[in-house]
Amino acid sequence: MRKPIRRLLTIFAALAVALPSALAVPATAAPAASVVSEKRVDSRTLDISVSSPAIGQNGNVRLLLPDGWDTRKPGQSWPVLLLLGGCCWSDGDGHESWVQKTDIENYAELRKVIVVTPIGGKAGYFSNWKQAGGPRWEDFHLDEVLPLVEKKYGGGKKRAIAGLSMGGFGALSYAGRRPGTFAAAASYSGTVDTQLFMLGPASVQAVLLGAGLDPNGLWGDPVKDSQTWAEHNPAALTDNLRKIPVYLSAGNGDAGPLDAPGTGFDVREKTIEGMSQLVATRLALSGGKVQTNFYGKGTHAWPYYGRELKNSLPLLLGALGV
Repeated sequence: MRKPIRRLLTIFAALAVALPSALAVPATAAPAASVVSEKRVDSRTLDISVSSPAIGQNGNVRLLLPDGWDTRKPGQSWPVLLLLGGCCWSDGDGHESWVQKTDIENYAELRKVIVVTPIGGKAGYFSNWKQAGGPRWEDFHLDEVLPLVEKKYGGGKKRAIAGLSMGGFGALSYAGRRPGTFAAAASYSGTVDTQLFMLGPASVQAVLLGAGLDPNGLWGDPVKDSQTWAEHNPAALTDNLRKIPVYLSAGNGDAGPLDAPGTGFDVREKTIEGMSQLVATRLALSGGKVQTNFYGKGTHAWPYYGRELKNSLPLLLGALGV
């Protein structure tokens, strides 16, 4: 009788091992980002809408197309310039702002690259939010949008990044957080030191409050969660940023030649100038390739951003080999 019992025990043991795996529910793959619509605005402008798990909604992206794009051959690609907007827009949702507010469509240099201008949230700060269930803007831009541009629209592996104001922060933060992703970065009047004394955290949290958002939802409390703040702060990422060419510009807050008559002093731009100068100095002292244009009179305004983008193109496109 012992042998049959032993056989039964052996069978039960085998079943005990096999049943859990046999009964287990197959893992469901996480949904992938996908393009859900396209709209050709004009001969050089294509708007796409991306279904994004990272931000939990459809995110709009504008592509400014290079010469020859419509007759491209299979596998043909162009370098990519990821161009980020600022915060708190009141018309549209931000992805159109660079084309609406400047004349970048007329920049001959940009006919050799694909310019990608995505939505970034009114005060998204180009980050994966610490708040539970918050948007993951970094994942949207770098892990969803860029791969889709490469897969479907001829984007290449050579990339540069630039932005204005909050987007200037985003450009340097992304380049510092993701070494090797971008060959060059530029900030135009960007909030590039979010931990500068009390000014940095106060300026960030004031923007969040103004947008009706939890001021601690982004990176947490500035003191208790200072490490999380530092992990996104360009001024704390200079060890990585010094490895690529960086362009920094800002005005001093006084009304300048591109401001409307009667424009008053802009304390925000003055603060940003100080931040940018500190980061530029830190980069220079660490051996970084930094180019600056602290142009004196000028406020936090679109005419300066467009001009500074054009001024920075030799640095950005030179790094792309264009």
